[in-house]
Amino acid sequence: MSNLLGQLLEQKPFLLADGATGTNLFAMGLPTGAAPELWNVEAPEKITELHQSFIDAGSDLVLSNSFGGSRCRLGLHGSEDRVTELNRIAAEIARRTVDTCGRTVVVAGSMGPTGELFSPLGPLTHDEGEEIFAEQAKALAEGGVDVLWIETMSSKEELEAALAGGRVTGLPLVCTLSFDTNGRTMMGLSPAELATMCREATEPPLAFGANCGVGAPDLLAGLLSIDDDALADAVVVAKANCGVPVFEDGEICYTGTPQLMADYARLAFDAGARIIGGCCGTTPAHILAMRKALDTHTRDDRPTLEQVESRLGKISDGAKALKVLDALAYEKPARRAGRRRRRR
Repeated sequence: MSNLLGQLLEQKPFLLADGATGTNLFAMGLPTGAAPELWNVEAPEKITELHQSFIDAGSDLVLSNSFGGSRCRLGLHGSEDRVTELNRIAAEIARRTVDTCGRTVVVAGSMGPTGELFSPLGPLTHDEGEEIFAEQAKALAEGGVDVLWIETMSSKEELEAALAGGRVTGLPLVCTLSFDTNGRTMMGLSPAELATMCREATEPPLAFGANCGVGAPDLLAGLLSIDDDALADAVVVAKANCGVPVFEDGEICYTGTPQLMADYARLAFDAGARIIGGCCGTTPAHILAMRKALDTHTRDDRPTLEQVESRLGKISDGAKALKVLDALAYEKPARRAGRRRRRR
């Protein structure tokens, strides 16, 4: 099976992903609380319009409108029996838009979390989770995606089930976690643990990284907490929220300007990211600014936390402390072995 994403990564120093799906669809008229995936059938022209706007802004990769396309998430809207239909159509809309755009763009099949807790903390077993993700993955593959994009994960157990479910298609896999103000996911995983998990996997994903979270400064702090050795041969993804969400005039707004996201894109590239995009609040205008910034930027040294903070805003104390804490908790086996030898 062809690997378009891998081929483009061999040809280019970076790839620009797209921006937000949900927040942009809400701005386009999707009712609050409605399932974006239902618009694949009810308003496919809106989905096409969003994909096209990101392609026009310079995206090299677009995500299908299928983030909440598992039977668990669709079940909240009484549509758990429409997994195959809604995911296949989501992929077909993105595929059709890309195939008529006149240049090479990757179609990524978005797969978000189930919203359920996995064993041992919850009722969902690995096998059940794998089956849920495999059902979605097969439909996305049938619709023509180039890669499966597992995003916004929090637990190791759910990520392992999603990767296992995705592998049944034979498609390349990408996975990203969402880190909060403690520098870890809701279930306690750190960026360094994600890197270790992916590096040691029998069938590692093509790329890994972070998306969503609490904004660009913390996301970059998380990437910078990963040891250089762990990133040496890795393809890292950075897809940060567009600033911090604030509640204004009855609506949630994101504070990030196109200029801030352009500077974030430069710093993400300097930090080692190869696939760079935006998550919640990121519009085509932000992506256009990021495209122009990256196209005129030459990779610099990895930034320090101080440089990130001075250019993008405050980093949470939890994210700042990550590198020290991970160094203490997850020492390299070689160092531990060396100490044992010296003790003898």
